Amino acid sequence: MTASSSSIVLIGMPGAGKSTVGVLLAKRTCRSFVDTDVLIQSQEGRPLQEIVDKDGHLALRAIEEQVIVGHGCIGCVIATGGSAVYSPVAMEHLKRHGTVVFLDVDLATLEERVQDLDTRGLAKRPHQSFRDLYNERKPLYRKYADITIDCGGLTHEAVCVSVIAALREQVRGCTQ
Repeated sequence: MTASSSSIVLIGMPGAGKSTVGVLLAKRTCRSFVDTDVLIQSQEGRPLQEIVDKDGHLALRAIEEQVIVGHGCIGCVIATGGSAVYSPVAMEHLKRHGTVVFLDVDLATLEERVQDLDTRGLAKRPHQSFRDLYNERKPLYRKYADITIDCGGLTHEAVCVSVIAALREQVRGCTQ
């Protein structure tokens, strides 16, 4: 797979591996890599958790939407923040410029991977459990996904290979 003007957009829960898989995908598909959480922190000059602590989770979501809509999204791999799916405007922008891939990881695995709930900068309501956040977001991930990758038991490299195979299959299906 070579670089093109179409982006690969990764969505999923915190701990799903979007950033790690995104870097691998960017290398294998000759695209640049963009992490929207990093863009937010760079623009705001502060960590995500500080935004949540000082301005609230809804402020973080609003900044996230603005950052995503303001990005050109041309020919890159984009790892979104887990809360990007709360913004129909941001998701429509991303879908217009690329293929949205949901990295579907089961709750038990996510809970093992995400131990830093109070410092990670999650755009969640105060006192909302990770389980409740998962149950709230999963239907949104499914709604916006063009492709869903079941990441159960897969290494990041295997997820990357699965994404590339699914993208190739999608292209084949469009040309037949």
